[in-house]
Amino acid sequence: MARWCYRHRLVVLLLWVGALFGLGVSASAAGTDYANVFSLPNTDSKRAYDLMEKAFPDSAGDTDTVVWKVDSGTVRDQAVRSRIRPALDKIAGMKGVGGVTSPYAGARGASQISGDGHIAYAQITFTDQANAVPKELVQDVMDTARGAERAGLEVELGGQAIQRVQEPPTGLAEMIGILAAAVVLFLAFGSLFAMLLPLAIAIFGVGTGMFSTQLLSHTTSIPDLAPLLATLIGLGVGIDYALFIVTRHRRGILKGLAPEESAVVALNTSGRAVLFAGGTVCIALAGMLVTNLRFLDGVVIGTSLTVVLSVLAATTLLPAMLGFLGPRVLSRRQRRALAATGPEPEKASGLAARWSTGVQQRPRRIAALALVVMAVLALPVLSLRLGATDQGNDDATTTTRKAYDLLAEGFGPGFNGPLQVVTDGGDTTALVQGIKDTDGVARVAALPPAGGVTVIQVVPTTSPQSKETDDLIDTLRDEVIPRAGAEAHVGGVTAVSKDFATVTGDRLPLFIATIIGLGFLLLLVAFRSLVVPLTAALMNLIAAAASFGVLVAVFQWGWGLDLLGLGKEGPINAFLPVIMLSLLFGLSMDYQVFLVSRMHEEWVHTKDNARAVRVGLAETSRVINSAALIMVCVFLAFVLSGDSGAAMAGVGLAAAVALDAFILRTALVPAMMHLLGNSNWWLPAWLDKRLPHLAVEPKEERELPERPPAEGGASVIHGYVRTAEGEPVDGAAVTLLTPGGRQLDGVTSLADGSYILSVPEPGTYLLATTASPYGSRARHVVVEDSPLVHDVELAEGEVDAVN
Repeated sequence: MARWCYRHRLVVLLLWVGALFGLGVSASAAGTDYANVFSLPNTDSKRAYDLMEKAFPDSAGDTDTVVWKVDSGTVRDQAVRSRIRPALDKIAGMKGVGGVTSPYAGARGASQISGDGHIAYAQITFTDQANAVPKELVQDVMDTARGAERAGLEVELGGQAIQRVQEPPTGLAEMIGILAAAVVLFLAFGSLFAMLLPLAIAIFGVGTGMFSTQLLSHTTSIPDLAPLLATLIGLGVGIDYALFIVTRHRRGILKGLAPEESAVVALNTSGRAVLFAGGTVCIALAGMLVTNLRFLDGVVIGTSLTVVLSVLAATTLLPAMLGFLGPRVLSRRQRRALAATGPEPEKASGLAARWSTGVQQRPRRIAALALVVMAVLALPVLSLRLGATDQGNDDATTTTRKAYDLLAEGFGPGFNGPLQVVTDGGDTTALVQGIKDTDGVARVAALPPAGGVTVIQVVPTTSPQSKETDDLIDTLRDEVIPRAGAEAHVGGVTAVSKDFATVTGDRLPLFIATIIGLGFLLLLVAFRSLVVPLTAALMNLIAAAASFGVLVAVFQWGWGLDLLGLGKEGPINAFLPVIMLSLLFGLSMDYQVFLVSRMHEEWVHTKDNARAVRVGLAETSRVINSAALIMVCVFLAFVLSGDSGAAMAGVGLAAAVALDAFILRTALVPAMMHLLGNSNWWLPAWLDKRLPHLAVEPKEERELPERPPAEGGASVIHGYVRTAEGEPVDGAAVTLLTPGGRQLDGVTSLADGSYILSVPEPGTYLLATTASPYGSRARHVVVEDSPLVHDVELAEGEVDAVN
């Protein structure tokens, strides 16, 4: 497939461009129909909602609020009325506004004026839900209302439709994330064309995914948070997957392969790993379905579709783009060096090799330090409280936050989240009196019955996000309603949020067990080891605990919120643990597969665990860290999205990826694998026979074929081990292995650097040499009938391995 895409690159490019523009035009014409369906079967708030929907079927439009406050006098003064009433009348006459409930309209409106007369509010009911109200109409409403301001008269607006207008322009977060990723890619590749490739793949993958999700919103319930999360994860994985493939392609060209052959090899190795990694991300996302929360179904659809299309772009469009670029995927300096000196075997040297050697020399110390860091970061998770954010968590400079604070000041903290006790028939007198006598209740008002259904509005004395309000809901359900002998249910946004958090918390253990179990099975089959998947599962749990600790410290305790411009502290969104754990599991699996597959390849060759771990870490750590840095930049950019849920997810995922890549995969995992030794690769024989064989990443080069035995008998390999300066290396470990990795002989070099190994018969063998503080070398050697002289040169800090 890679070869076909490479040779028919223009056809492939035109197909992708046509798909992107075709879906874009269709999505623009169809518009959006996102719906936040917080349907929670078998919950008290859902029963209350069903009764209200039956009694008040026409109350479907979004209701927003205009709030005003005077510094002196009262809002009843004629000077204030003369400015506010014309504005409200003008808003009521706008097309798309269903009605305006004014505090100046009779006795009912008097309840919309605070006790001291300084604050009042009017309710604006649109004919559509918030996501369907045109932004131009909302902006006109805001301009008209704010136009009534004067010195001593403050006017603010709140509500979902208002919140949508004050969000930053769509695409701002994505653009900033892409620009940050471009800088990292340019530093990693040193080539403008190589930098553009991953960005182009991500844009095509995310673009087609977003437009497809928008079209699907007309056929199924997809929340408005889904496209934001799909963009967030799509940009991250799209850039990372392309980065892995382009890195392998560049390596192939530097080793002397023609661009077409290099692209085919890159897709047949790293491309397979990308398919496996993308599959694990989709499986992790699908794990959200076990929670049976309808709100998350649309998130699964949007994010999984975007990941699938990103993988498809990386495995079809990318080889076509590589065909257009040819050798220009290398930097000019690399092309000049390749033309002047020819291909050279790639060596892992510098910081990566030195770090890998350091982990091998001090595994206990590094593992202990990494565990301490992760444990400290995880401590705040003990205070985790799930709930829902509202406009009280917006930035203090926004009109929605100011309106929220004014309502709380004039009518009490609980006014922004009233409870609705809904009863179907019967006398409500005893119930209303019982609610009034309950601690924590500020006001109670029973609305006129409709269709036999009575709604009792209950305003708590505490804010919607406080624990005391949660306790009040429990008291009403468990004590007050049963004592009154009524058949009633407690609903409202605050009650729905509480039930959502409760259901999420109850189902979280099943969800975690599902995705950890699936990950264990995938890694078990891929690496044929029990310890590797167990280690990965433990690392996932550690990363999750630490990242949620960071979330609690920032969003629940408020550390750094002002610096980030993210508003006021509050509970963690109830849906976030499920979404974050799914994404974290999928992304960490990518890094685990990329790291351990290289270690596993070296282990198969040499059966030397220390060497396998050292070489695997040295050769992959730079790419893993570059990929993680790109993800962190993309995720943090979503702080600017204007959506508190996306900002919370962005910060949480950025922390999770950074901790996972920079601490766990670079330090703790290799340190633990050094400590565990050969048991890393242990698998019971009976299980090995029953497991299917799955090659995540086949060998990049075929092993040299073993030569048929000659008529001669045994022979030897001898020579000297020296440094680059020609000094002898004493005590170097020299090992002779078969091409398949079975050890045949091993010796230690003498003081003059000499060594001699016995060879059973002529043929092809693998000669591995290791010495501290020097690096290591591995070469295929061909032994004829006579003894072979083979000198080895070691350079300090170098790790050289045979694929």
